[in-house]
Amino acid sequence: MTRYHVPTGGHPGQEELTTDRAVFTDAYAVLPRGTMRDIVTSRLPHWGSTRLWVLARPLSGFAETFSWYVVEVAPGGGSDRPEDDPAAEAVLFVVGGTARLHLAGEEHALEPGSYAYLPPGASWRLHNDGPGNATFHWIRKAYQPADGVDVPAAFVTHESQVAREPMPGTDAWATQRFVDPEDVRHDFQVNIVTFGPGGSIPFPETHVMEHGIYVLEGKGVYLLNRDWVEVQEGDFLWLRAFCPQACYAGGPGPFRYLLYKDVHRHARLG
Repeated sequence: MTRYHVPTGGHPGQEELTTDRAVFTDAYAVLPRGTMRDIVTSRLPHWGSTRLWVLARPLSGFAETFSWYVVEVAPGGGSDRPEDDPAAEAVLFVVGGTARLHLAGEEHALEPGSYAYLPPGASWRLHNDGPGNATFHWIRKAYQPADGVDVPAAFVTHESQVAREPMPGTDAWATQRFVDPEDVRHDFQVNIVTFGPGGSIPFPETHVMEHGIYVLEGKGVYLLNRDWVEVQEGDFLWLRAFCPQACYAGGPGPFRYLLYKDVHRHARLG
């Protein structure tokens, strides 16, 4: 059965240790799930009964190409004006509860595993009519147009409708790609990567793509630049371009994460 970690907030007691795995460097950052507490939530204009954890935002020395929120919408909450930036495109990925998404004149029932791509300027609304909280990841990027290349169309799908594609030579490492990796209309991708127990990235990837990673399930050990760091479901990682990276899955079950990367555009100069 597919599981997705859902943060619940709360506040640690005074008897808890302060020391944790949180780290911020010029090459990577790790925000463990224990950092997602009530006192670090944010609110947004035009969103009712909603709070969010901002895991990444464009910032000198941090994420350059994207922002990443984990959004919690209480029953009866939502928004008719969710996005105030006409250049922003986004992916929504639901991990808990249910919600209604109105997108380009159509209504979609969202549940855990639902995935929506929202192009820049998309007309959309989202509301929670269910009995419990609706929780979803909202990953935003300023769309980078290319001359003669169409803007991608909006779509909604579900993880169960997207095949796991094994990496060459192994069944222990697979990726679910929600858009065609050859489609240059898209300037970013958000995929799900899954490792079976003992699976690994067997070399230090060092590449131009910036990454955001949210661990949906399981645990593993990640190579971040020169450091091996234990991570578990609910943790968020940021990796700057060219940060060496690799991992080993740990534990008895799958190690799965949601992965952002920027693709298919010239490097901006100056």
